[in-house]
Amino acid sequence: MKVRVLTGITTTGTPHLGNYVGAIRPAIAASREPNVQSFLFLADYHALIKCEDPDRIERSRLEIAATWLACGLDPQHVAFYRQSDVPETTELAWLLTCVTAKGQMNRAHAYKAALDANVESGEDPDAGITMGLYSYPILMAADILLFNAHRVPVGRDQVQHIEMARDVAQRFNHLYGQGHDLFVLPQAEVEESVATLPGLDGRKMSKSYDNTVPLFEGGAKALQAAVARIVTDSRLPGEPKEPEGTALVTIFDAFATPDERAAFRAELRAGLAWGEAKQRLVERIEREVGPMRARYEALMAEPERIEATLGAGARKARAVATPFLAGLRRAVGLRPMLARPSAPSATAAAVKALAPPVFKQYREADGRFHFKLAAGDGTPLLESEGLAEGRDAGAWVKRLKTEGAVALAGAPVRLLAPREAVEAALAALVAAQD
Repeated sequence: MKVRVLTGITTTGTPHLGNYVGAIRPAIAASREPNVQSFLFLADYHALIKCEDPDRIERSRLEIAATWLACGLDPQHVAFYRQSDVPETTELAWLLTCVTAKGQMNRAHAYKAALDANVESGEDPDAGITMGLYSYPILMAADILLFNAHRVPVGRDQVQHIEMARDVAQRFNHLYGQGHDLFVLPQAEVEESVATLPGLDGRKMSKSYDNTVPLFEGGAKALQAAVARIVTDSRLPGEPKEPEGTALVTIFDAFATPDERAAFRAELRAGLAWGEAKQRLVERIEREVGPMRARYEALMAEPERIEATLGAGARKARAVATPFLAGLRRAVGLRPMLARPSAPSATAAAVKALAPPVFKQYREADGRFHFKLAAGDGTPLLESEGLAEGRDAGAWVKRLKTEGAVALAGAPVRLLAPREAVEAALAALVAAQD
């Protein structure tokens, strides 16, 4: 079974070098792994928490989408979508809200930081704090859990959100899983050496600190101008310099090979001037970024192309999300009002409720091969047409178990129960594969 990897970027600004190193590059690298199924999204709902400028959000979505594509993302092999194009995200967020302790949200870093800033300035503790800011860790948990992501590439400062998602998932599983895990517990994936890239002043590279190095914006000249502003010490050319712990060297490490890192350090210790060191950094970054910048500019000139790509990605994401959420709705009691036969006993009913859906394959007297899917209580859900080869029946069963409702579109089957029930059963089988 493929490992699911999910990541996203909030659409409030123009991507910078820290975004590329800390999120975009590792996510794209992960998407190319043969055993990985990637979900990459523009976190535009999250953007509404931070930005009240509609034009800025619109522009940022375009810039970020163009950036990911220019950096080598292949939309044919990943689900690349806008968060706002997948309504299942917000519905799941509400389901999770109903099982999340308020005290857990009180400990979220962003909320605590805003609260502390208000107290320090003598303001009302909750001044300027919206419910979006307060509860956005739940929305982030929904982003992750909706697709049962196993790995989530994040910066070190975002690890808490993954831990919160795990806590919420465990609570939901306990309340509604009936002995089965509805959600996979995600793991944070941090590149220890470069996940949080320093900015011009040595602090974390962030738009909030105005200390970023542009990725594509402004071209090569803007890159060189930004690098020239990286803070260094006052040691003169010819004087030995200590490379460890400097922002300049840390950024260089994010692009260099081990041999290049060792050589750069040796030159600094031998007296390489800071100005020359900065030029070396520009050249090293440009080797990787320059070709991508040309692709970025071409994409920015064709927004319709990007829109079509994101639309296709949303359809791919919803093919997974819709049946999975249908199963969650049933788990919490939001079920169709259908007549149900009385169970022979409470104990027997409980045993059947815990039983997973099951496929059965068989051969009829005419020599053709069939398969059917039944719910845990034996209720028939779907059956296949007669197939000439047993391996064809087995292949379809495998696809339905691993792809879920996505495979129904081309499957040689007829439904024997409401589609929602069939999709929920397939979602359960997919989750079991994980």
